[in-house]
Amino acid sequence: MTGVLTGFVVVASLVAVGYVLGRTGVLGPSGQAVVSRLVFFVGSPALLVQTLADADVHVLFSEQLVVTASGVVAAVVLWVLIARYRLRLSRDDLVIGGLAAAFVNAANIGLPVAAYVLQDLTAVLPAMLLQMVVLSPVALGILDVSRHPPGGGGWASAKRLLAPLANPVLIASAVGIVLSVTGWTLPTALAQPLDLLAGFAIPGALVAFGISLHGRSTTGWRSPEVLVASALKAFVQPLVTWAVARFVLGLDETAVFAATVVAALPTAQNVFTYAVRYGVGRDLARDTVLVTTVLVAPVLLLISVLLPH
Repeated sequence: MTGVLTGFVVVASLVAVGYVLGRTGVLGPSGQAVVSRLVFFVGSPALLVQTLADADVHVLFSEQLVVTASGVVAAVVLWVLIARYRLRLSRDDLVIGGLAAAFVNAANIGLPVAAYVLQDLTAVLPAMLLQMVVLSPVALGILDVSRHPPGGGGWASAKRLLAPLANPVLIASAVGIVLSVTGWTLPTALAQPLDLLAGFAIPGALVAFGISLHGRSTTGWRSPEVLVASALKAFVQPLVTWAVARFVLGLDETAVFAATVVAALPTAQNVFTYAVRYGVGRDLARDTVLVTTVLVAPVLLLISVLLPH
């Protein structure tokens, strides 16, 4: 568990830096928005290209994908049903909440967990690829289309339908997949700057998240939408993942344990970055990230006790 604790310390330290920046006002009143936009338009696309180019995308067609997707689908479907018909949230809030309920922190918490708890860095790969290739592009595509309301003639309709194609996350995902499938490599003159920009994505997202915490009421986590999204992420997603891995696919104990642990990871800061970029569901995303991050330690401990591995 030492590696996991180290991962939490790293995350907390960067969030704390962001909080201090927000409290002191060093970056000005628009600091958080600027950092978030820089992460969304520069850091995240670079990280996507870098990660997908080196990944084995064939894992998307394996049993691991089925197990990972089962938990994601269950959390998203339950969220949509509850949020739409019980909480009466808007479409954009449904999208952000769906991401908050299913998008795992596979990078800055998932990698230490994979390395030190599972002893297998590839354990988080199915979740990372599913989120990069499917979940993010689909969710952001919906948000892009919603930015362009219907009507206004043929050009307006075409612009509305083509809006997702200009999304940096979708473009970066496509470039990364092409590089992975073809085996092409970027020339050094492009690869090195890309590596530097990719290195900004995770710390930048954490700092922006920390800035947003300044001046935020501590009672935000009590809102119904945050409680629902957090419960789905922390408990429902790993439970469904375990059930499918154990009883539907009949995987061995080690694989079941690994899949369940990855599904129990907290909501990623990417969701908050997306919420800031589109100006929707910011409180929902921020508070769900915070609540699920607090819950992850006892949840992982419980999984370790209950499941053989």
